[in-house]
Amino acid sequence: MAKSKEEKKKILEDLKEGIKKQKIMILVNFTGLKVKDFFELRKRLKSANSQIKVIKKTLLNLVLKEFNSDFSQKLAQFKAQIAIVFGFEDEISPAKILNQFSLENPNCKILAGYFDKKFREKEEMITLAQLPTKNELLANLIGNLSAPISNFVNVLEGNIKGLVYLLSLIKK
Repeated sequence: MAKSKEEKKKILEDLKEGIKKQKIMILVNFTGLKVKDFFELRKRLKSANSQIKVIKKTLLNLVLKEFNSDFSQKLAQFKAQIAIVFGFEDEISPAKILNQFSLENPNCKILAGYFDKKFREKEEMITLAQLPTKNELLANLIGNLSAPISNFVNVLEGNIKGLVYLLSLIKK
């Protein structure tokens, strides 16, 4: 059923609001994806403070022309059904979720994205999805920073342990 002009205006306003708040946008081809699987993807994305919207390319193109004409021109090359994913909190989590989901469901494919104020091709988005998250990087950094200190403490404890061991042998 065709949408009225008011409905289309509301959709355009929602898209503009999503584009203003986003940290990453990812275009997804979901042709052939079962409804159950699509709702599972939506649920996973929601847990990462992300949102997926199914939208007609003509409406998306209208909004993207105002936002980024380069992205709008690239949109024309995609012929499949498109959904757009907005990541509001983290840049990498939505890409990770989509990449993992596309490995589980071959009917869901990452087409392209918009990250760091640049249009990104499919390969770049998949590479981005394979990077560790910010929390993983911070944990790794903290581990690397604390390792020399903990090793130094272990070395110092070694002398005391040796002395205690020697005294226990003398006592016997």
